[in-house]
Amino acid sequence: MVGWAMLPLGNLDVRGAPRIYASSEHGRRHFCGACGTGLFYSNAEFLPDLIDVQTGTLDDPGALPAQVHIQVKERVDWIRSIHELPEFEEFSEQIEEAK
Repeated sequence: MVGWAMLPLGNLDVRGAPRIYASSEHGRRHFCGACGTGLFYSNAEFLPDLIDVQTGTLDDPGALPAQVHIQVKERVDWIRSIHELPEFEEFSEQIEEAK
C-alpha cells in the first residue's frame, strides 16, 4: 500500500536527480538513485503536467492527508478489514506473539 498525492509538475521541488524507469509506453516511475525508494509516477499522455508523489517520502507526510480511495477494483479482499488488525507502535517481539 502506498499513499499518493497528485501535484502540478511545477509545484514539485526535488533535491537530487531521481532515476527513471519506463514502466509502460507512457508511464514513468521515478526512484532515488542512492537507495531505490519509489518517489513519483508520471504519465505525460494521460496526466499531462501532473506528477504523482508517494506521500510517505515527503519531509512531512501528514501535510497531504488521504482524501479518497482509488483503484479499489484491483484491491485484495483483506484490505477492507485492515483497520481491525492489531496495531504496534514499533517492531517488537509482540508481533511474534500476535501471530
